[in-house]
Amino acid sequence: MKVSSYAVTSFALVLALTQQQQQQQCAAFAPSLTKVSTTTKLQMSSGNPTESVFLTPELAKKCIDVADGTPLYAYSMSKLNENADACLAFPNAYGLTVRYAMKACPNGSILKLFNKKGIHIDASSGFEVRRAMSAGIPPENISLSTQELPHDFAELVDMGVKVNACSVSQLERFGKHYAGTGQKVGVRVNPGVGSGGFSSSTTGFSKTNVGGPSSSFGIWHELVTDGTVPDIAEKYGLIVERIHTHIGSGSDPAIWQQVATKSLSFCKIFPTVTALNLGGGYKVGRNPGEPSTDLQEIGEPVTDAFRTFAEENDGRELKLEIEPGTYLVAMAGALVSTVQDKVHTTGDGGHVFLKMDAGMTDVLRPSLYGAIHPITIFPESGDTSDVGEESESVVVVGHCCESGDLMTPQEGEPEALGERILRKADIGDIIVMDGSGAYCAGMSTKNYNSFPEAPEVLVDESGDVHLIRARQPVEQIWANECTPASLI
Repeated sequence: MKVSSYAVTSFALVLALTQQQQQQQCAAFAPSLTKVSTTTKLQMSSGNPTESVFLTPELAKKCIDVADGTPLYAYSMSKLNENADACLAFPNAYGLTVRYAMKACPNGSILKLFNKKGIHIDASSGFEVRRAMSAGIPPENISLSTQELPHDFAELVDMGVKVNACSVSQLERFGKHYAGTGQKVGVRVNPGVGSGGFSSSTTGFSKTNVGGPSSSFGIWHELVTDGTVPDIAEKYGLIVERIHTHIGSGSDPAIWQQVATKSLSFCKIFPTVTALNLGGGYKVGRNPGEPSTDLQEIGEPVTDAFRTFAEENDGRELKLEIEPGTYLVAMAGALVSTVQDKVHTTGDGGHVFLKMDAGMTDVLRPSLYGAIHPITIFPESGDTSDVGEESESVVVVGHCCESGDLMTPQEGEPEALGERILRKADIGDIIVMDGSGAYCAGMSTKNYNSFPEAPEVLVDESGDVHLIRARQPVEQIWANECTPASLI
């Protein structure tokens, strides 16, 4: 079905109006979100995009050639550097440490790039710590905040890794090992509120909410204020040097600022604290019209709060730490795949389906969260002149034998099929799914249906493409399996 440019424009206006209504609702509380960040600037030719966020048809084809086929993840060095510079410029009163939440995208080349720019690491498991060190990250530049304290935590600490105790039992384990040594430790606190991108309530459950009574992350704030945590630290002679809070991947900077102020009150309890880590969770608009957090705007009131704290506490100048993940890499990455099939159904509930040679094995977010990613269709030739005029309304699905492998869920209804008006595709055409730099390669369901792990490439400042992870050999999928002879 050919769709007129008027229809495409109307569709875009509906989306924009929806976003505008959401912005108006929170404008009084979140001034930075009233500034719409156009994260996807699509160049139009004959009604169809001739480039995605950072890929043209020609560059996408070059990525495919370097990776020896699709699917693949492509990253833009230019955008990685741009985002890193924005985070390093975060307002602060007495010093700043930016820690990359490496779980967002843990490829060694990206870790090395950020390390070179002076960005430290936030690790979420002992295994991530080992991975970061293998990429050349100094142990003293790594902070570990984890749901599962590794059995070898002491070995990591003795190397210089910083640990934030994320539960009372973790603090006890840490304290028993280092009793009487004056070992330094951080404490992660659940401040009692959260900000989740898929929850209408700041304290209700959301899969992206890591603060509040419905979250298991961190030590409940009342256990800090009632003396429980200070007593444990005193019992073992621990020196609490950091307070850490993180409330989730929400879009409300007003809550973020509120938590910052509350977190400073926890610092006051421990006179040995020298740094406050406020986590990350900065909203990134993946689609046109979606807002992105203005780091300068949310940072200024926090800076003022740090100065006020110093004035009221005998000149204690606390350093600020932040832990961006999505903000650094989300829009610097894209999944590049191929239309490997195209089918249709008829009737009232009929659809045209584009089947990718990728899916939840590569980008899980739509299936897990109902997340919306921008999608662009390029011609198989990789030639901009072949983009053409025709568009159609389609549902994009993945290659897994799994009904939930849906790449275009309906906005706000993760279980429903969402149609997109895209360039009319033929089998063999290229699909680019932008916003896939964060929580995609590192959070995939790779090897489901025995699909191999996809390769990764990095596009440098000159437009040259470099392989930074090879495609997984299929034999590697079952390499660790073994069958005792006595069973068969």
